[in-house]
Amino acid sequence: MKKETVQEGPSVAEALDAALDDLGVQQDAVEYEVLEEPGRTMFGLGAARAAKVRVWLKPDAVRRIEEGTQKPDEAGADTAPVPHLPEISDLSEEEVDRVVDAAAEAIREILGGFGTECTVDEYEGDYGEVILDVVGDDLAVLIGRHGRTLDSFQVLVGAIAYRKTGLRHQLLVDVGGYRYRRKAKLDEIARGAAERAKRNAKPVALRPMSSYERKVIHMALRGDARVVTESEGEEPFRHVVVNPRR
Repeated sequence: MKKETVQEGPSVAEALDAALDDLGVQQDAVEYEVLEEPGRTMFGLGAARAAKVRVWLKPDAVRRIEEGTQKPDEAGADTAPVPHLPEISDLSEEEVDRVVDAAAEAIREILGGFGTECTVDEYEGDYGEVILDVVGDDLAVLIGRHGRTLDSFQVLVGAIAYRKTGLRHQLLVDVGGYRYRRKAKLDEIARGAAERAKRNAKPVALRPMSSYERKVIHMALRGDARVVTESEGEEPFRHVVVNPRR
């Protein structure tokens, strides 16, 4: 059982995400220290410096895992509410544009109220959702631990857009491509789980994820003839299980 890891990422939040993935636990099961803050080299030249964190399991989490009363993937599972994305609607292009414009305006107004300037890039995601990628300085705090702050912000933006337009469409709020990079990581996690499930001929349970992240896992493995995926458990502990095909 791995008890400690050191990971890097574009932000502290993303470095911590990588560490939690490596240990197979959730935030509440660990303690951590920031070894290096993210930043740029002198005068902004050269590559950006990555954030680096050291993360280790809390003694009670180690005890529960060693006693077999808790699987590593279940240790310290988040109890924060997981937002549900509205289903893709049958809106016209004009109606979708109205929703997206209202959401983008809400993002700029909210962040502007904190004195933060930003731009909002809009593009279509892999599953028909519209992604609103917020770009600006010092926005890492908007991501939060394991993306929970960003999830809450997304719910707020969606609610404001609905109030202004009376229309719903699936929106995904991103910050500086965080969710894009997270998706790449989830694809990697999915492939690794499929390999383990097939090699050991046993189901592999991933740690709890949001509904969108679970969908990414399902989609990543839907064409893999070796395994079949299913979601189990109740929110906020709902997770994906990767089963080897018999």
